[in-house]
Amino acid sequence: MLRVETEQEDGGRWLAEIPDIPGAMAYGSSKGEAIASAEALALRALAERLEHGEPVPDLKGLFAA
Repeated sequence: MLRVETEQEDGGRWLAEIPDIPGAMAYGSSKGEAIASAEALALRALAERLEHGEPVPDLKGLFAA
């Protein structure tokens, strides 16, 4: 499972980051919006890595079927 870290800035804006995926960091006007945006960026980055045969973090528990 990928961990999401969040932080609220002094101005009220939220930041969400997925440390295991470089570049998966996003801002939002709410905590949920920031998390959703960071998760979308992480999925895009993982898909691109998989398509190019690059290593990805352990994805066990990320999806359930």
